[in-house]
Amino acid sequence: MNKDVRSRLRDLPSPEPTAGVEVYRRERELALAASAEKRANYDRFCAYQPGAPVDFLPVKLDMENVSRCNFRCTMCVVSEWEKGRRSHDMSLAQFKALIDEQIGLLEIKLQGIGEPLLQGADLFEMIKYARARHIWVRTTTNASLLHLHDNYRQLIDADPNEVQVSVDGADKVVFESIRRGSNFERVVENCKLINGYCRERGVARTKMWTVVQERNAHQLKALVNLAAEMGFTHQAFALNLSDWGLSEWRTLNDQVSVQDSLDAEALWELIPYGADRGVVVRFWNVNEKYRLGDRSTLCPWPFERAFVSSDLRVVPCCYIGNPDVFQIDEPISADGGFSAIWRGKTYADFRRAHLEGDLPPICQGCYSI
Repeated sequence: MNKDVRSRLRDLPSPEPTAGVEVYRRERELALAASAEKRANYDRFCAYQPGAPVDFLPVKLDMENVSRCNFRCTMCVVSEWEKGRRSHDMSLAQFKALIDEQIGLLEIKLQGIGEPLLQGADLFEMIKYARARHIWVRTTTNASLLHLHDNYRQLIDADPNEVQVSVDGADKVVFESIRRGSNFERVVENCKLINGYCRERGVARTKMWTVVQERNAHQLKALVNLAAEMGFTHQAFALNLSDWGLSEWRTLNDQVSVQDSLDAEALWELIPYGADRGVVVRFWNVNEKYRLGDRSTLCPWPFERAFVSSDLRVVPCCYIGNPDVFQIDEPISADGGFSAIWRGKTYADFRRAHLEGDLPPICQGCYSI
């Protein structure tokens, strides 16, 4: 890929909150205004420079409510787990305890490696509990269960700030070949249900999310058309495939990745194409790797946020997302909770390794070394 193409890809606009940046900022201010302790923690977070002692709790967390899925997507590690499950669900009580302990939280992603709606009513209660504290909540669904038990209504009524809906093919053949175990027609109808309900409620909550790969790369305009047909007003194209820190999955997904052969101009053309159809098109693209030697080019995750798995184990980031691959310290316990791990020696050593260039093997794939 030549320099000009790489630059054009790097300049593609990133996804924004579906409800708008101003709404996002307003929610953050409401959360900060409700707690002097949260405000002080945020001020310390904003002032922090990598290398100094971490004197704040994270303002963001990825919280995995379930580590199981009803699909077996070709690019996802769930497809090799027995019965599509890694571990037990995070209980509502455990979730509430984490929220209560983490006084600094302003935002959570409530999803990990799995389908959140498999948990049912507890998921909705989790969202409500966080939203009552003005914590910005983002979650994800494969849309397969939205029609059951009025899930599409219950999900929106719980008041998440954004629901990302995974749609990886513009027709039945491509969609079901990638998202194995799915039913294309059912997903399309369910997307219409949730988007119709959002219009009825007068709220902007959903975003269609597509992982671009070899099997669907020829369908990008068709996917924008489908987004419009299903009632989405926002669509994000993810141009990278994860490997969850596993070399075998890096090899598998490199074989279907199209990141190095993308037509930058064709991607830019999708923006006005979507606008003509009432769809805001954006791109999630990790175009350059992190670099050692300069604090501004280090991976921000060790210094800002973390991933808590469904079985209460702390993982450095969502790109790994699996504590069976790598975890920091022991599982979260009643003694000190997550905060004890975040402030503990193991995490401090992990951060120091990034600062000193002695990267753990699990992190080396994200760096130019």
